[in-house]
Amino acid sequence: YHAILNLNFKERKKRLFLIILLGIYFTLLQLIEYVESPFTIADLIYGSTFFITICFHGLHVIIGIVFLIACFNRIRSLHFSNSHHFDFEAAA
Repeated sequence: YHAILNLNFKERKKRLFLIILLGIYFTLLQLIEYVESPFTIADLIYGSTFFITICFHGLHVIIGIVFLIACFNRIRSLHFSNSHHFDFEAAA
């Protein structure tokens, strides 16, 4: 956010790319947790609560990654300025 306000073009691309990579890494960790869990969704309330929570949180993170990728493409195209960057604020 501060790199956008200070018009630091190189730094904002690097930081946003790092955030996208961390989001993808986190999503992969959640996928591993989902696949390797020792119980199923049919295991009473704990199993169903676990899987619903993991699925909704994973979906939330994936949607955020898509929004941040769109912002990254707009940053590369120089669509953001220090006064016009609401899309980035909404995605972050």
